[in-house]
Amino acid sequence: MLATAALTLIFGTSETSDFWVDGLKLWWTQVREEYGHIRRLVIYLDNGPKNSGSRTQFLKRLIEFADWSGLALRLVYYPPYHSKYNPIERCWSALEQKWGGALLNGLKVILQHALRMTWKGIHPVVRRLHGHYPEGVRLTKKEMKPYEARLQRSKTLPKYDITIEPSPAETQVK
Repeated sequence: MLATAALTLIFGTSETSDFWVDGLKLWWTQVREEYGHIRRLVIYLDNGPKNSGSRTQFLKRLIEFADWSGLALRLVYYPPYHSKYNPIERCWSALEQKWGGALLNGLKVILQHALRMTWKGIHPVVRRLHGHYPEGVRLTKKEMKPYEARLQRSKTLPKYDITIEPSPAETQVK
């Protein structure tokens, strides 16, 4: 979500680290023409099991995204049990109110309800991300070593504040 209050909701049939980063890539592909002047994304996260600062596949894929996009990424994690401070939690509340007890028996129904909700007076952009996303993809310590070297962890809050700079030699898209 940008400071503009624009909201993009991306749905799929499974939630994995790869799904998260493919969703980020889909979002950036759609907005980069308008926001191409941006060079750094600050991403606020809840430290869930698919997107934590220790999830090897997630961090690997974010480094690949930074290299592909040319964007610096700053990952800021909310501490455990602090979801009330995370603005996205209010988004989920608005979406649940729009569902209003409806039987969510398929992705098509979920997408239709999401299209009808509003966030800060604006209807969200709703997308479906196609693809197969296997659970449990992890890197070994040896495989992770070159990626870990790319992570700039805060000295005071290394679990909650991570910066990833793009590698200039690898940048493909601006």
